[in-house]
Amino acid sequence: MRKTFKYRLLPTKKQLQKLNWTLDKCRILYNSCLLDRKNRYEQTGKGLTRIKQQGILRVDKKIISSLKEVHSQVLQDVLFRVDRAFQNFFRRVKAGEKPGYPRFKNEGRYDSFCYPQSGFKITEQGLKLSKIGTLKIKLHRQPVGTIKTCVIKREIDKWYVCFSVEYEPVKRLIPAQSIGIDVGIKSFAVLSDGTVIDNPKHLCKSEQKLISLQRQLSKKKKKSCNRKKARKIVAKLHCKVCNKRSDFHHKVSRKLVNNFGFVAVEDLNIKGMVKNHRLAKHISDAGWGQFLSYLQYKAAEASVVVEKVSPHYTSINCSVCGEPVPKTLAQRIHSCPFCETVMDRDHNAAQNILLKSTAGTAESNAWGEAVHQCPSLNQEASSIRVR
Repeated sequence: MRKTFKYRLLPTKKQLQKLNWTLDKCRILYNSCLLDRKNRYEQTGKGLTRIKQQGILRVDKKIISSLKEVHSQVLQDVLFRVDRAFQNFFRRVKAGEKPGYPRFKNEGRYDSFCYPQSGFKITEQGLKLSKIGTLKIKLHRQPVGTIKTCVIKREIDKWYVCFSVEYEPVKRLIPAQSIGIDVGIKSFAVLSDGTVIDNPKHLCKSEQKLISLQRQLSKKKKKSCNRKKARKIVAKLHCKVCNKRSDFHHKVSRKLVNNFGFVAVEDLNIKGMVKNHRLAKHISDAGWGQFLSYLQYKAAEASVVVEKVSPHYTSINCSVCGEPVPKTLAQRIHSCPFCETVMDRDHNAAQNILLKSTAGTAESNAWGEAVHQCPSLNQEASSIRVR
């Protein structure tokens, strides 16, 4: 399996200048390769391949001495990025999607460079990078497995290193319990066992401060130093909100994977849901997509099954008798007139999600077989319809 370990870097002023310089050289090379492909296609009707551009790069390195001060594989990875950008462009054209032609990168849109195979090493002194030096690293935990690639990334004014590793996950005892999860806005998630996970609403809590900072930014003169400073302050607050949300998702998904062996979730069309302008901000603030992504990769590592089920009628149908009970979005209590079941609507939806899954179907089938074999259960089933 593949996994990424992220660590904070603490470069000196001289190393910081070298990192920014290297990043800028990679950005200029990216834009140059993009322009070469565009010009070649306009002149001949055929584009440049990555192999041909590698030959051009070898010639350029003999002419431009500054390119020799950047590790060779870092420069080659830039060509791979350009090639991937065009491959994705042609794939979208073929699929009939919005193409999105590859863009030229300005200073704020190119924020990382990669050592794909060699040129880096973790030592007692820190992280040794070829052509840059040894940087101090906050190695809060040792990377597990074989390190394949090393990505140096800039986030606003901080630098990080991301190691992509290949490893074999440690086998552990998988819990036998199954759970259904209904994600929402009022509560972040409600489990089928009745557990409620509150929604921290990180963006909403920082919204007033963010409005004030963005108002100050809008008053600054364009391309001025004060505007750059104000933009960085706004970006830092956005980054802080993002980190809080990510930390919350990591903790919740880890608890679920540790306590349950089977997890059923809704197969939500989040891109379509955020088109509702009344709920878009709250859906984005909750971050359902990121949470489900974290849950899936943690579950795959722990051999826990995560199954997506159709969300249709999970909030309408009764989880006990299966009869439809229509309700508006404002009605938060599920009250079934057929079996007289009363519970929170999100709890009812979570139970329906579990019932729709493979584990829920298996439990229902086992209950149905027991009903036919046992007379006492048969009498109980006459009053409660088994779904």
